Amino acid sequence: MNWSARVVLDPTVLSGKPVVRGTRLSVQFIVGLLAQGWSTAQIVQEYEQLAVEDIQACLAYASDLLQTEHVYPLPR
Repeated sequence: MNWSARVVLDPTVLSGKPVVRGTRLSVQFIVGLLAQGWSTAQIVQEYEQLAVEDIQACLAYASDLLQTEHVYPLPR
């Protein structure tokens, strides 16, 4: 999925955190709800400005971010 149509980074909104376009709902917040056990249907019902595709875009953004992450072990 091309998340860039639904997830934006704007320095004037939430200090530049990635948010769902047209909202102040951050990707972090949406992924956090999913991690707490909320279903996509529950999120869309509670936040009527969101569509299922917005939630999928948040997950796609998080997936892309994690794929480019580099982990460097620290010496003990």
